[in-house]
Amino acid sequence: MKNRTKMAVFASGNGSNFQALYEATQDGRLDADIVLVVTDKPSAFVLERAEQAGVPAFSFTPREYASKQAYESMLVEELDKAGVEWLVLAGFMRLIGPALLEAYENRIVNIHPSVLPAFPGKDAIGQTLDAGAEEAGVTVHFVDEGMDTGAIIAQRSFAVDGADRETVERKIHEIEHQLYPESLQQLFSRQQSV
Repeated sequence: MKNRTKMAVFASGNGSNFQALYEATQDGRLDADIVLVVTDKPSAFVLERAEQAGVPAFSFTPREYASKQAYESMLVEELDKAGVEWLVLAGFMRLIGPALLEAYENRIVNIHPSVLPAFPGKDAIGQTLDAGAEEAGVTVHFVDEGMDTGAIIAQRSFAVDGADRETVERKIHEIEHQLYPESLQQLFSRQQSV
């Protein structure tokens, strides 16, 4: 029996997806352990969530480094120390660069609040509503060098039906908190059976 998958969660804000993933690891829906939380915002609420969950956390300020390569190389060292096998992005608002992409090739996953390829990038919910789209939703996808362009792992959508932003955001969070642990469990169990 293989050990549980060790993952790092990268977040820049509130950390509600971290919380959902952590709870899934605790109640048996996700056969993995979050061994590190990484944030590029030292004041992010995700750090409080990590502390409450007893998960080690690491924060850094990108502008204190000479380049993306410099801070990503530092992150690879921190991730290696923690024994991280997969990177799971959960509201991490930076493009991943070559150092992390090479170190974790085909082992970086993101969740995005739209039905990709529609509405990549920032404020996908706002983009969806501004475009008058009939459906909104969530995509779990692999990360590549592009902006939300990696191979799609799973998607779930719902009809907007004239809902306001708050309603759409609430529904998207509900879907994210179910779909992300489910998708990761499928990925990790496939990897473990190889």
